[in-house]
Amino acid sequence: MTIKLAMHTWPYASNPTWLPAYTLEETIRRIKKIGYDAIEIGAASPHVFPPTLSAQRRKDIGKMLKDYDLELAAMLPAHGGGPGNNVASPIPEERRWAVDHYKDMVQLTADWGGKRLICLPGWYIFGTTYRQAWDWAAQAIREIAGFAQDFGVEIVIEPTPEDSNIVNTCDNTIDMMKDVGEPNVRLMFDSHHVITEKEVMSDYVYAMGKDLVHIHASDNNRLPPGMGRGDFPALIDALKETGFDGYLSMECGFHQRGIEPDWVARVSLEYLRPLVDAANALTADSRM
Repeated sequence: MTIKLAMHTWPYASNPTWLPAYTLEETIRRIKKIGYDAIEIGAASPHVFPPTLSAQRRKDIGKMLKDYDLELAAMLPAHGGGPGNNVASPIPEERRWAVDHYKDMVQLTADWGGKRLICLPGWYIFGTTYRQAWDWAAQAIREIAGFAQDFGVEIVIEPTPEDSNIVNTCDNTIDMMKDVGEPNVRLMFDSHHVITEKEVMSDYVYAMGKDLVHIHASDNNRLPPGMGRGDFPALIDALKETGFDGYLSMECGFHQRGIEPDWVARVSLEYLRPLVDAANALTADSRM
């Protein structure tokens, strides 16, 4: 079991805050140069959005990832905006669009050598009961996961209490996974959300156990890890104890203008790499 590090593309994509933006190709070059071996790609313009991604560019980006020896840690569809992308919407056509969009993302993830697609179970709209929205979300994720099995892709549920209102807690996330009931549905969390909710990151690790396969690493207020109040040494210890085998993906530094994305990528790696290397070395020693 190995803890690995990846860089998210959000700080380079002017999403969700209007920041200096770069093409995905330029972002790949920068992330590799800084020292990462893996990337998490957010599927929003100006990077990649399946309806505006040509077949040729799809092939070119896949080749570039291989040429730069960058693993695709995960992909994340963007939520909100015109398409909505809400699997719990009371509008049947929107739910259908969102499911089909996730299926497009499954194929794109597989084409680029990825194994994990992150899923936000949406948000319920006034006039819809929480139970009904939950059921719509579970039904949608079940269909997406069934489709993804043929591509060898896992659907990873993320609780986002700041951004949605259905799956907000550790227990919500576990319950949704169980209700969906598909073997390729797994769990993740975002440390920023956990800290903001005044919860404990390591508690999530122990509760999710072997079903935890991915983490968005961010300190409070979307600061790079180590720049705020998050207890990342305790998080790494918990991951080591539970045998975590996945990525800590730096999803930080996109909350305001005036923060340079290369700096975010660099200081995040400089802080977490020694902690992760030490934990992985201890794990390796224990096997000898």
